[in-house]
Amino acid sequence: MVDEASKKQPLKITPPAERPSDFFGRKVFGKAAMKRFLPEDVYNKMCDVIDHAAPFDPAMADAVADGMKQWAMSLGATHYTHWFQPLTEGTAEKHDGFVEHDGQGGMVEKFEGKLLVQQEPDASSFPSGGIRSTFEARGYSAWDPTSPVFVIADTLMIPTIFIAYTGESLDYKAPLKKALFAVDRAATAVAQYFYPDVKKVITNLGWEQEYFLVDEALYSARPDLIMTGRTLLGHESAKNQQMDDHYFGCIPKRVENFMRDLEIHALELGIPCKTRHNEAAPNQFELAPIYEECNLAIDHNMLIMSVMKKIARKHGFRCLLHEKPFKGINGSGKHNNWSLATNTGVLLHAPGKTSMDNLRFVTFIVETLKAVYDHNGLLKASIMSASNSHRLGAHEAPPAIISSFLGKTVDDMLDHLENSTDDVITVKSKKALRLDIPSIPELLIDNTDRNRTSPFAFTGNRFEFRAIGSEANSASAMIALNTAVAEALTNFKKRVDALISLGEIKEKAILKVLKDDIKYSKPIRFSGNGYSEEWKQEALRRGLDCESSCPLVFDRYLDEASVRMFEQMNVMNHFELQARNEIKWETYIKKVQIEARIFGDICMNHIIPVVTHYQTLLLDNVHKIQQVFQPSEAERLTANNKDIIREMSEHESFIVENVTRLVEARKVANVIESNRERAIAYHDTVAPLIEQIRYHVDKLEAIVDDELWPLPKYRELLFII
Repeated sequence: MVDEASKKQPLKITPPAERPSDFFGRKVFGKAAMKRFLPEDVYNKMCDVIDHAAPFDPAMADAVADGMKQWAMSLGATHYTHWFQPLTEGTAEKHDGFVEHDGQGGMVEKFEGKLLVQQEPDASSFPSGGIRSTFEARGYSAWDPTSPVFVIADTLMIPTIFIAYTGESLDYKAPLKKALFAVDRAATAVAQYFYPDVKKVITNLGWEQEYFLVDEALYSARPDLIMTGRTLLGHESAKNQQMDDHYFGCIPKRVENFMRDLEIHALELGIPCKTRHNEAAPNQFELAPIYEECNLAIDHNMLIMSVMKKIARKHGFRCLLHEKPFKGINGSGKHNNWSLATNTGVLLHAPGKTSMDNLRFVTFIVETLKAVYDHNGLLKASIMSASNSHRLGAHEAPPAIISSFLGKTVDDMLDHLENSTDDVITVKSKKALRLDIPSIPELLIDNTDRNRTSPFAFTGNRFEFRAIGSEANSASAMIALNTAVAEALTNFKKRVDALISLGEIKEKAILKVLKDDIKYSKPIRFSGNGYSEEWKQEALRRGLDCESSCPLVFDRYLDEASVRMFEQMNVMNHFELQARNEIKWETYIKKVQIEARIFGDICMNHIIPVVTHYQTLLLDNVHKIQQVFQPSEAERLTANNKDIIREMSEHESFIVENVTRLVEARKVANVIESNRERAIAYHDTVAPLIEQIRYHVDKLEAIVDDELWPLPKYRELLFII
């Protein structure tokens, strides 16, 4: 019974010991830490470098390094490393201690500017595509001051680019920064048509990281998961995602504990985690941060993937980032929400309120579409991999044909502008939707719907590049996209300026070029079902790239138009592009080769012995029944077991015969000299055999005694958490 006096007492809310805002960026050498540990003049210069891309003054390197060392040591750091992103899809680091001889037989903690600014990793030990040989080992890592350093455990992590001794980029960050500079320069020039005070255009990126969690004990019993990151065999579970009950469902307590721990670590590292939820497939989840500048966002994504794996093991999980770890259910993507914004705060892909705002909005939408249309094959190549090719085109993943969904409002606006003579642009704002439920507030309906089958969809004030794989480095797609947009905007300005020089009014010149580009890029716009067979045929008629063979898709990097674009925008040269393709083909070969080898091992050393043993048990049962019962009765009683034995024998025979074929196919492919041709052979002859054999292994899983089956099944991997 609550007395009246207690009812009148104000509700006391005990705040948590620490709010996220209290420890956000605690382990990052951000502006607050710089202000504390750097001299004032050095701090001001560093802010200019970070905020305005001012050149870094080498004279202040020692002061910055000493401040970093003091800050890092205050957090318990004893080592430092240049942290970079080689062409392995992962990150790399070599740790050195803050120690030097003091000249008197002792040691002193020391970290000089020259060690901060530049180091020399062995370039021949990372994929280089022929740029570096074993006897040409020198490479350089160089500090990127625009991405703040951070501390993990006892190590100061310094984000860097990685280039060869001869100057070619050997990583993702160097060409990404060049692409961001190219789009900044081109977009700023175009934005000044509308807002003369614009000095800079920033590329924003918000990634959505999907992943699976699997109990570590079950993971450890699956050689295919350990070696390849995906299940190469496994019969579909009776229940998977068909009930749609996992998506946005209640997060399991054990997973919630993992997520909370992960978010604390991420926030301390300055990663602004915002969203967490159950994804569509069982044991699949998603993490998404607040949008950031593109270069920093990609650094944070590479960092979070590493942290996720560490924290998962702490909680008894293994984190699976493979794009398709389980057959028959959703794969995992990493949707990249991409947009451009000015230093004055204008989102260039968001509609405005004035006629000039609307003209600017249409300009950046249309020129982005033109970029995607001109280089749709290249954009597909930028997200293609051996692992992502399993995901594209199935279970809510976009198809392997790049198209753009705009929504009816923007579609109608572009169609009207293409055919109009009045040159009036009207962008509809959000409309209200009233529900016949008094207690529910009025909803504001966006002027674009969502199309989950669209690889590149406009979603209101940004484009969502949905085709990127979950374990990929998003820099690959962002390099291609930003360079393509930079090229489109550069060409747009040249054509507009040419008309203005002939006496055309600026607004009319812009509209004239826009109308040409709306008509030209129309084939890239598609609002229907991207999974349908009709769309595949229609895409072919439109001239879009419909190739699905992973090794052949990589060819788009070496198309004349691609090479010309990358070189003219000063992002990569032909030599660098050729080298990257050699790495892509070699990586594809190695991934399929490893899958084929471990798959053959599982079949012959795990599955076939168990099948033979179960057959023996059934045969023994048949033999004993025949000894006990009369022949007619024995025939009836043993009929079912004989059928099972016969079916198992047929599957077993196919597996043994075709594993041998699989080995021979690898041997034939391995002697092909060209990486490209060898990758094609692996795609055409080795990979299909794995799928053909898998069908028979999965059939046996449904037949063999459950107690004998040697591997955890889907019903365990997907539902034990």
